[in-house]
Amino acid sequence: MATRLTYKAAGVDTALKQRLVPVLRRLAAPTLGRNVLAGVGGFGALVGLDRRRRWRSPVLVAGADGVGTKLMIAFATDRHDTVGIDCVAMCANDIVCHGAEPLFFLDYIAAGKLRPAVVEAIVRGLATGCKAAGMSLVGGETAQMPGLYRPGHYDLAGFAVGVVERQRVPLYSRLRCGDVLIGLASNGLHSNGYALARRVLLGRARLKLSARVDELGCTLADELLRPTTIYVGTALALFRHFGLKALAHITGGGLPENLPRILPHHLDAHVRRGGWPVAPIFRMIARLGSLSQAEMERTFNNGIGMVGAVPFDKVDAILRHLRRARQPAWVLGELRSGSAKLIWR
Repeated sequence: MATRLTYKAAGVDTALKQRLVPVLRRLAAPTLGRNVLAGVGGFGALVGLDRRRRWRSPVLVAGADGVGTKLMIAFATDRHDTVGIDCVAMCANDIVCHGAEPLFFLDYIAAGKLRPAVVEAIVRGLATGCKAAGMSLVGGETAQMPGLYRPGHYDLAGFAVGVVERQRVPLYSRLRCGDVLIGLASNGLHSNGYALARRVLLGRARLKLSARVDELGCTLADELLRPTTIYVGTALALFRHFGLKALAHITGGGLPENLPRILPHHLDAHVRRGGWPVAPIFRMIARLGSLSQAEMERTFNNGIGMVGAVPFDKVDAILRHLRRARQPAWVLGELRSGSAKLIWR
């Protein structure tokens, strides 16, 4: 007589998933704002708009992103407590470019076989990121897909929703010739360019993740797992109080791909090379990989995580504010007549 098959025998442990729900609910609880009516565990999250704000014409801003092959470093080191921060950061930093105040976040974790300790570490990072972004972690999906992922591997993606008054949505048509570009420092690779970084550092140079690298001042794993900076508080303050006109999140594609996304058709962004310090990790990748300057510029952020366009008469006040907020920033260049291109100087 044939042995009876079960879903668990096929690789999906539904009981394990149910046991995780209270753990995930507990981790999410500290992030929940007063307007969350229902969060983790239901068929959908319920979130109201804050009535105290008296929104006149609220616009919802949504974004989705993942962590990419940075996860390969987490797999190799069995360290999973920071990639959740990356996932939140990549989403929150996108929607805040539209002046949006982040409201809530949902995650998607998929693996061949769930490891409870790993899921808990990931969600702990998600909660940390949500707190930093002022966002409620209201739920998500934890999927078991045996046969689709290698043992020990998973994928992680996130979805963020924010709100902004319609009249406060940045309009790139308001940018003018002479507006100044200010760059906000990144704290490293963030979550982009890891396919090339791994090929150079772990492949060609054969460096060990556990080895301390004097040039970096830490182990290679510590550097590569450094979580992405969350710019929400800084960006919202600049929009609300300092006349920030537009903001570009510098992710995959670097400045050449991302900065033109905020340019109107009649303006170019003129950026001075060498106008900001480049962190050791970027110099190290360029040297060990024999990478051209152009390849570095179109792959990595190279030390700039955000670029804002501001009126000339606001520059000094903004730089003073950023110094007080301990956010390193530099004047990168300015906008001039052109055709929506990045021009290096």
